[in-house]
Amino acid sequence: MRIILSNHSQQPIYEQIKEQIKEQILTGEMVPGQELASIRQLAKELKISVITTSRAYTELEAEGFIATRAGKGSIVLERDNEMIKEQYLKKVEESLMQIIQYARMIKIPKEEVFRMYELLDDEE
Repeated sequence: MRIILSNHSQQPIYEQIKEQIKEQILTGEMVPGQELASIRQLAKELKISVITTSRAYTELEAEGFIATRAGKGSIVLERDNEMIKEQYLKKVEESLMQIIQYARMIKIPKEEVFRMYELLDDEE
């Protein structure tokens, strides 16, 4: 498990940890049954508070990505494809809402936003 924290990010540290672990689970870098670093171990490695890592793990558990077993640590849970798709759809919707807000602020027509999308999509 690799976590890279940015002090320049507007995203809180616990959120950075949560999102990076979630991404590693969704992309298959972390597999079901894989053990995560303990809360204390991760806090020590990242040189942050145990409270911060605990919050990230708690939220991952609440979202169904990991399970914590008393005295045994946390493991990655099995994910079904529908849940994975739903997670990505949510991210796409959030990003599109932000794009729409920016476009409206500077009065960019929808057609121009669509052209930007097509150009960027063609580059890949």
